[in-house]
Amino acid sequence: CECRAACYSGKSETAATLNLNTPPYLFFFPVDSSGASNSGGDSSKESSRCSTPVLDAYRSDRLRDKMRRRMESGDRWFSLEFFPPRTASGAVNLISRFDRMGSGGPLFIDITWHPAGDPGSDKETSSMMIASTAVNYCGLESILHLTCCNQSKEKITGYLAKAKHLGLKNIMALRGDPIGEDWEEEEDGFNYAIDLVKHIRSEFDDYFDICVAGYPTGHPEAESYEADLRHLKEKVDAGADFVITQLFFRPDTFLKFLDDCRAIGITCPILPGIFPIQGYQSLRQLVKLSKLEVPEEITQVIEPIKDNDAAIRNYGIQQAVEMCRVLLDSGKVPGVHFYTLNREVATMEVLRQLGLWIEDPRRPLPWAVSAHPKRKVEDVRPIFWASRPKSYIYRTQDWDDFPNGRWGNSSSPAFGELNDYYLFYLKSKSSKDALLQMWGEELQNEESVFEVFTCYITAQPNRCGHKVMCLPWNDEPLAPETNLLKDELEKVNRRGVLTINSQPNINGKPSTDPIVGWGPPGGYVFQKAYLEFFTSSENVTALLKVLKKYEPRVNYHIVNVNGRNLTNAPEMQPNAVTWGIFAGREIVQPTVVDPVSFMYWKDEAFALWIEQWGKLYEDESPSRMIIKYIHDNYFLVNLVDNDFPLENCLWQVIDDMFELLDAPPELHSEETV
Repeated sequence: CECRAACYSGKSETAATLNLNTPPYLFFFPVDSSGASNSGGDSSKESSRCSTPVLDAYRSDRLRDKMRRRMESGDRWFSLEFFPPRTASGAVNLISRFDRMGSGGPLFIDITWHPAGDPGSDKETSSMMIASTAVNYCGLESILHLTCCNQSKEKITGYLAKAKHLGLKNIMALRGDPIGEDWEEEEDGFNYAIDLVKHIRSEFDDYFDICVAGYPTGHPEAESYEADLRHLKEKVDAGADFVITQLFFRPDTFLKFLDDCRAIGITCPILPGIFPIQGYQSLRQLVKLSKLEVPEEITQVIEPIKDNDAAIRNYGIQQAVEMCRVLLDSGKVPGVHFYTLNREVATMEVLRQLGLWIEDPRRPLPWAVSAHPKRKVEDVRPIFWASRPKSYIYRTQDWDDFPNGRWGNSSSPAFGELNDYYLFYLKSKSSKDALLQMWGEELQNEESVFEVFTCYITAQPNRCGHKVMCLPWNDEPLAPETNLLKDELEKVNRRGVLTINSQPNINGKPSTDPIVGWGPPGGYVFQKAYLEFFTSSENVTALLKVLKKYEPRVNYHIVNVNGRNLTNAPEMQPNAVTWGIFAGREIVQPTVVDPVSFMYWKDEAFALWIEQWGKLYEDESPSRMIIKYIHDNYFLVNLVDNDFPLENCLWQVIDDMFELLDAPPELHSEETV
């Protein structure tokens, strides 16, 4: 039933051949213009969390198999339902909510289907795009609802083919609610969910896992409760893999329904649909649309407090907790499914009280994984997109194969262009007003920009009292790992070394380390120190002189917006900067510094100055011109310290650069970049 949602590039140039009178060299590559956060351990609970554990890539990742493993091991789970928002800003907010609620470890989420909202389109508010984004960019196992309402067989087949192409593997097959008062038959369409289930199996064989709806008190249009049970069995026999029920208010209602289903031979998982009461009006509307009756013991409590939203929400949390405990303690219910109404506070609190909300600090890989089936074996990425994983996934979405085991010597990775900065899953979560408060309503000079970066690193308020919680290159607060470098980062940013990516050197930390750990338990992880930043041409001139004495220990790559490219990378080979050693496995090296990919990243990194920062200001305004000057004149630099067992030398490199800059002029060479 859909009613609940209604409530709701040529040669590189080395420093040795640098010539001031030579125009910038361009770096040419053939480009095809068409272009998570959990453990990867072996227990069923770890291997079935929502984000795909890439190190177990060849284990079945079908949702029904994840459920089976969890039931066999006795591990309980939860899942979450959301509906598509009506506005573009709502879509941005919902994707942020996916990231937050995904951190608690749902087994899956599902996205409802609204015929009136163009649900199968490419609009950012469509059911299809929201579900696709959850899978591809948030790494969440997702179920897409699909209804028969007002749709021909041909149109439904098209939607299913599109869903498959987008990486969606699960469908909830529903008749759907009539658009008017009564159901109207669609010519060459389907009138019952069982017809849709049969069609999916006929046209797509076993590709999709199929979920169907169950009604603990019987469907309101069914001839009888017993008849509705028979219809449910017919849907399961036709090919449905599991059932999610409509909401209910008493645990005994579901347990009786479950027993009755088992009695007539329905053996698949049946998940109870839980609705934490969050407001008086939303409850009334939901009850009206679902044709359910609220038990008297509930109405007696909420009527006197109907104007007190906080009181009703607190009651709803406790009522849901008590009901879930009865269900879970029965030994018959392996997981619970929550109708969130796109809200998070109440559902998260219920899950915490039940002990089901588990924020595992370990990660299957050092970067956020995608749940798209074709990316299942992906386990290597360039480090440059560490803070923009959704952008990396977008730019590589048309790849047929993904690196597995090692990055290789790819001279043509064919990254897609990133011109669609407006795409809702790439937008900043912050509004324009909030960004101006953080980054400055009016910039005075380059030092104003230095201050923004410094405030972001230190998490201290800017001169106007606003905390800088994001930058164009990172829409999140500083990561715990980066906090290990906080003092040094603050010092260099104050002097115009504007850092956008960094990692400390790590020599054999346990894979379970809460800050730098990743992969299955019992392993050890390693990192080379890495630093990436924008800085002025004057600084780069000094830096190049300093770097000569650090070769070959330090590899560098320096480039400006026009593609002038300075590097000492040997034969343009990739450099592994993160790797892990795990029992019974080959060494995994999930993060590399790849000189070829860096040239693609530099286009994006420079463009963000203008697209996300400069365009906050009026054309030709002083603030806009300051950002443009940095964009046009600064260099993007990355440094790797290859001697990871030793103390990180990159800070000394920067100190030596500043020391040279501060030295008397007669010690400076006239050569500049």
